[in-house]
Amino acid sequence: MSRDRGGFTFVELLVVVAIIGILASIALPKYSGTRDKAKVAALRTDVRNAETAEETYYADNGSYTSFAQLQADGLLTLSPGTTMVVAGSAVGYNVRATNSTIEAGTNSCGVQVGAGAPVAVDGVIGCP
Repeated sequence: MSRDRGGFTFVELLVVVAIIGILASIALPKYSGTRDKAKVAALRTDVRNAETAEETYYADNGSYTSFAQLQADGLLTLSPGTTMVVAGSAVGYNVRATNSTIEAGTNSCGVQVGAGAPVAVDGVIGCP
């Protein structure tokens, strides 16, 4: 009576697990970088949304306003993990958004329009 078993040996299974481990160690750092790029893109979107909210508020009221007022009016919501400072006046505004969960690279973006503090070129979102 012959015992002809089908299946894999223990050594073959160890080789497969080792290969999967090597592939995972290559892929995980690339995934982390992609996740940070997505968070920076969300920061840029939050800043652009703040610009739109400020311009909407200006069209309705004739002056720019603060972050708290934009949120109170329902004009602005932020992505998870993002904090924002908005300083508005009668003639301009300054927006700075920050996300502290970004592991590498830039973690803040901003824009200034009119008489805001110089962050970048007037009306151009900058992420230094």
